[in-house]
This record gives sequence, structure tokens and C-alpha cells, in this order.
Amino acid sequence: MSEVKGKIEKEEEESFRDRIATVDKSGKRKWIFAQKPKGRFTSWRNYVSWLFFAIFLIIPFIHVNGRPLILFNIPEAKFILFGVVFWPQDFFIFGLTMVSFVIFIVLFTAAFGRLFCGWICPQTIFMEMVFRKIEYLIEGDASEQRLLAKASWTTEKIVKKTTKHVVFFLMSFIIANFFLAYIIGIKELWKIITEPVSEHFLGLLSLMLFSAVFYGVYAFFREQVCTVVCPYGRLQGVLLDRNSMIVAYDYKRGEPRGKLKDKEELSLGDCIDCLQCVKVCPTGIDIRNGTQLECVNCTACIDACDNIMDKIGRPRGLIRYASENGIANREPLKYTTRMKLYTALLLVLVVILSTLLITRKDVDATIMRTPGMLFQERGTDSVSNLYNIKVANKTMEEVPLTIKLEDQQGKVEIIGGGPIVVKKEGQGSGSFFIILPRTAIHDRKNILQLGLYRGNERIDQVKTTFLGPVTQ
Repeated sequence: MSEVKGKIEKEEEESFRDRIATVDKSGKRKWIFAQKPKGRFTSWRNYVSWLFFAIFLIIPFIHVNGRPLILFNIPEAKFILFGVVFWPQDFFIFGLTMVSFVIFIVLFTAAFGRLFCGWICPQTIFMEMVFRKIEYLIEGDASEQRLLAKASWTTEKIVKKTTKHVVFFLMSFIIANFFLAYIIGIKELWKIITEPVSEHFLGLLSLMLFSAVFYGVYAFFREQVCTVVCPYGRLQGVLLDRNSMIVAYDYKRGEPRGKLKDKEELSLGDCIDCLQCVKVCPTGIDIRNGTQLECVNCTACIDACDNIMDKIGRPRGLIRYASENGIANREPLKYTTRMKLYTALLLVLVVILSTLLITRKDVDATIMRTPGMLFQERGTDSVSNLYNIKVANKTMEEVPLTIKLEDQQGKVEIIGGGPIVVKKEGQGSGSFFIILPRTAIHDRKNILQLGLYRGNERIDQVKTTFLGPVTQ
């Protein structure tokens, strides 16, 4: 009978792995009322958050050579990173940057676990450092919030709930404005704000949509973003190993758990089963159960446990940054072979990416022979081919583009006459003929070198093919 009971208890202890902490057995949402954390890690995270807010709010106002420092203009397929414009023609550079970023994430996670999630992730920072603090200010700490949620709808509850949600939406609206500034630029955002609604209806609609999404996330969805939506959290089980740095409970020191008064008599571990680590957790887990996908490494449990250890006269670090091997074998954190390989791969990608950025052209042209056309005979001594050209100008100046044959007899005739004018940070196109004398045509398909000039300055050189008549 005792064996059966023990088995049932063990199954109940392990049942937390069958579902996430914020969903009960029936599948209903369990609302998290996280207790306000206090301690050294919370203070350091506050400083990091203030730095994040400063950077987040200032960057849209910074311009380099007349361009935003950072811009992700998806509708126009225009991306600016540190003042450098990237167009669809630079997709391979952008793609390589994304690959490098993914490798960095893998390496960083293998070494430092979900440190990013707890300290730098915008979702965590906005939730814990803005919206959660607003909630504490209006509704009180966790116990007061819990009582308010269970209370009937009195005037006090209506006022507090209404005030909280109005402030939440206003904060969401402010955040949405700045996020939109990263997409369309602060100047375009200012036009939406100051000019008549009729002139920027789509922009205003986008702004309200962003605001509604942020409000829904921070007022209702909250920690579910990390546990249900975020792919990074789901991948941590693959990326982490036993040498990765995690927020871990030292079970060798803490077990068996028991009340403080029973410590000496029963030779129990340092954990007094006060549940403070659970009460402060923003995702509702018990860190003593081991590494879990809900854990974002926010360190709230470390501060809560350290405070209790101080009060009972035990050393800090019962919950701390460590690795699984560090807890099990008392081993220090190691820089493993896998981490070294990831680092080497990342360095190779960074070198390649840096080379591509340094050698990147300010004007990028694509020249193609007009489809469906072969060649045209011009009198008895010349042959011409018709070409189309598309040009992307990545500079802040207008480019009057002319085309010349390099080291080849013949000439180029631009349809419409004059140069092809490409607007600053814009794209241009045109058509032109290449005319060669018959004496210069030796094969059915000839390779030509074309120089693209801005005045007398050659800014690019491209190859193309010239079709001629079959030679006898």
C-alpha cells in the first residue's frame, strides 16, 4: 500500500512536466500574480532596463548622413542598419546577417542559456519593468491583486481596473509609436501625428493596430508569449546542454526540504520550503523542479531565495547561476568544444559579412538582353542588340548614369537620349542599344564589358552577352 502511495506522490510531483505552469488540468488559464521581487539582481536588471529604454527611445531620432540610424521599412523593402541602406539586391548580405545572428543565438544559448530572455528581451523588459510595475502601483502587490480579482465589482475595483487598463493602453500606444518609427522613420511618423487623418488613414490604422496588439499582449496574454508563442523558448531544450549556464536550484545542498525548526533534529537541507521562489516567478514555475521551458532566467527566484537565506543565517546561492554539471558534480562553468566550434563558425561568418559590406557597391545595376529578341541588322556593316537596365542607387545623391563599351569597338545608344537618371536612395531603369560593327563579331554569342559612369567616374563594371549572326 505504501509503495502505491509513494508511486502516486511521485507521479504528482512529476505532473508539472505534462503541462505549462499557467494552465491547469482542465486546460483553463491560471492567472499569475507575481510577488514584487527585491534584491541585487533585480536592481541590476533595472539598470539594464533603463539603458534599454534610453536606446529604444533615442535611436529613431538619430540620423547619419540624412538617413535613420536603423530602419526596417518592410513595405518598401528598404532596410537601414547603422546608416547603410540595404535594398532587395542586397538580400544575400541581409540573409547572411540573419544566419550569423542565428549562429550567435545558438552559441550564446549553449553557453549562457536564456540570459537574453531575462535581461534584454523587449517582451520581458516591457512586461516586468513597465506594465508589471504599473500594476503594482495601481493594484498593489500580489496578495492585494489576488484579493481584488476575487472581490465583487465595487466602486474601488472598477476605478482600479479601469485606471490600470487605460494606462496600459496609453503605454501600448506610446510603444507602438516608437515601433512604427523603426518601420517608417520618425519623420513619416510625425506627419501621421500632425497632418490631417484623411492624408494618413492607413498609417493611423497601422498605429492603432500596433497599439491594440501590444495592449492585448501586456494586459492579457502576458507570460504566455514566452511559453506558447516564442520559438526561442521552445528551442532551448535542443540548444541547452548540461554545461550551459542556467538559473538552477542546488538540490544537493537544499534537499531534503523541511521547516526551519526541524533542520537540526532531522538533518534537513537548507531549503525551508517557504515557496518564495515560486511566489515571485513571473511564469508561475517552481525552479526546484529543474530546468523548464517556462523559465526565462529573470533571477527573481535568486533574489527571493537569497533574502530568505540571509534571514535564516545560511549562505546565499541555494538558487544561483550554474550548470547542471556544476550542481551535480561541483564543476565550474566550462567553455566546451561545441562552444568553440560555434565561435569559430561565427567568426568565419563575421569575416565574410564584413568583407561583403566593405566591398558593397553604392550603385548596383542589372543588365539583361530584352527577352524574345535576337539581333537587329543596321545596314550592311553593323548589328545591334536591345538591352534593359535596372539600377539601384544606395547613395544620398542623384546619379546621372551613362553606359560605355570597355575595350571594344562599337557604341551604346540610350533610348531617349542622355543619361539614365537614378534618384537618390531610389531605383531607375531604361533601355539601350549596343551597336557593333560586323568585323568585331566573331561568335554567335559574344561577351562584352560595360562600364557604368557618373560623369567621368566609373562606378561599376558589368558583363553581358551580345548575339550576332552566325559566322561562316
